[in-house]
Amino acid sequence: MPELPEVETVKRLLAPQIVGRHILEGIALHTQVIAHPGADAFCDALRGQRVQGIDRKGKFLLMNLESGDYIVIHLRMTGSLYVAPPDFPLEKHTHIVLKLEGDRELRFVDMRRFGRMWLLGKDEEDSFSGVKKLGPEPFAAEFNGSYLQDALSNKSRAIKDCLLDQHIVTGIGNIYSDEILFASKIHPQRPASSLSAKECQRLSKLIPQVLLRAIEQNRISPEEYLKEKGQGYRSTPFFQVYGKKGQPCPACGEPLCRVMVAGRSSTYCPSCQK
Repeated sequence: MPELPEVETVKRLLAPQIVGRHILEGIALHTQVIAHPGADAFCDALRGQRVQGIDRKGKFLLMNLESGDYIVIHLRMTGSLYVAPPDFPLEKHTHIVLKLEGDRELRFVDMRRFGRMWLLGKDEEDSFSGVKKLGPEPFAAEFNGSYLQDALSNKSRAIKDCLLDQHIVTGIGNIYSDEILFASKIHPQRPASSLSAKECQRLSKLIPQVLLRAIEQNRISPEEYLKEKGQGYRSTPFFQVYGKKGQPCPACGEPLCRVMVAGRSSTYCPSCQK
């Protein structure tokens, strides 16, 4: 699943290509990915709207329209979103096409159809997408050691599981939780409530650092992004531990281990993360 760095990469790639353009037509090839308000209403409401901006909240994208309406997008496991010329070959699993002025199309492709879109009116309460329930952004001023210590103080769950909890901090998934815990030298199975104030402070500083580094490493040109059909934006060679069970730890050389935490695979160094 695309996590915060990948979704931020998509946002930065799309913004120069869609902001300021009018939506001429919306086409729903598979209606189930439109979660609200329904495919026909979704397409009708978008016709003639001008894209004013695009934001990100955790793993969600928010496409803001000049009218005050906005589209919430979640790519989920296999979704991708990219801008293409009309003659660019249409992928088999293309579900939504927004025809834009300037001879461009915004296409949403998702092999497993888990991704979702919601269209919210200017004054409509978002009780649909879950964005309102998200915890703070890792880059927000309020996300600091004190906040993290308070949030984890009564959590007996493993710290890995808590980092995946979007109510505690938004945007982190299985990949970057491994990278963050390795950088913090914290074992993924350690009870979250056992972290000291000093450890929470260190963790709160390393979380945005690891994510920002990943955003920089994920840089890709619009041309390459289109060639990869909205994929290929994750720089896997830069991972320190994720998916590298049995390989030497980049810090101490000890073979990396894998353990299941809350049903999720987690790779760690038994020496550095005791």
